[in-house]
Amino acid sequence: MTEERNVPFFDYPRLFMDDQEDLLKIFKDVGSRGAFIMQSDLNEFEKSLAEYTGSNFAVGVGNATDGLEFCWMALGLKPGDEVICSSHTMLATASAIITAGGKPIPVEIKDDDCLIDPDAIEDAIGPNTVGIMPTQLNGRVCDMDSILRIAEKNSLLVVEDAAQSLGAHYKGKHSGTFGSASAISFFPAKVMGTLGDAGGVITNDEKIFDKVYQLHDHGRNYEGEVKSWGRNSRLDNLHAAILNHKLPQYEKVIKRRREIASLYDYYLKEIQELKLPPPPTEEGENFDIYQNYELRAERRDELKEFLNKNHIGTLIQWGGKGVHQWKYLGFEEKLPKVEKFFEECIMLPMNVFITDEDVRYVSQKVIEFYR
Repeated sequence: MTEERNVPFFDYPRLFMDDQEDLLKIFKDVGSRGAFIMQSDLNEFEKSLAEYTGSNFAVGVGNATDGLEFCWMALGLKPGDEVICSSHTMLATASAIITAGGKPIPVEIKDDDCLIDPDAIEDAIGPNTVGIMPTQLNGRVCDMDSILRIAEKNSLLVVEDAAQSLGAHYKGKHSGTFGSASAISFFPAKVMGTLGDAGGVITNDEKIFDKVYQLHDHGRNYEGEVKSWGRNSRLDNLHAAILNHKLPQYEKVIKRRREIASLYDYYLKEIQELKLPPPPTEEGENFDIYQNYELRAERRDELKEFLNKNHIGTLIQWGGKGVHQWKYLGFEEKLPKVEKFFEECIMLPMNVFITDEDVRYVSQKVIEFYR
């Protein structure tokens, strides 16, 4: 009989407790210098983030949602302009298009990895379409070859929602570097999370960098001259210092998450009632970092209740709805694949705080439920 365990979906206190000695040193260092806003730690992190992702420029911003909005504002999105996005994404993807002045057009997902379907993108292109925003979801990069072909054929802009995919690659190229610009999240539960809201924008285009930089700091450019209207969405220097501490260890974190995904795949791949995410592999087009381990399950709600009774935390992402399913937001699309997905999707614990034994316990309880 399996020993009973407690496996929360994400153990937020451990984000601090497991690293508190180093974090307290960072707090003391930053505090004693009075280095709270726009200081050397932020400059260092922006340079390191650009280098890590293979980008020319990076700007630390208050959160990834602001970052996505700034990307579209920098590209000159206008009222009436339509941007195609997946309906299987956080509302932030669509809201960034709205707040930048455009209109999001949510579309269907692929069957294999549940990311945006290039065929659905092509079908949704209309006279007002100006761009595509693929979401690199759960730490996996979309079929960017097809998306970029569609964009080039139709003269469309591409901005990536790379909030969940720092460190993921497609054909050897880093997530967030395929389009004009992208935004990354450092929310606490992200693979590299700090202790609050935080984000970054990366781009290879100096003009976009200049505009995003102005937007995030009251219109000031890098030399301090006010060139336009902007607002305050700067990455706190304390968060930047914490991220500077975490970035050198990040590859080890990714390796561990891929190990956990391999274990889940090993234990659960024979369960016919489940559809697992693509397994980690060193070959093929995708290198996934497993921000989440999201699978599809028959009798999903019953499974969730059973796991909860066995002290296992799970999550049905975004309230169990695709973007187009929030009825008060005015969407009229009918997307059966997305709607079916949200009837079946569930996330199992996936973070570096869980042990191999935790993974085995969770997997055995899932097997027990179905057998």
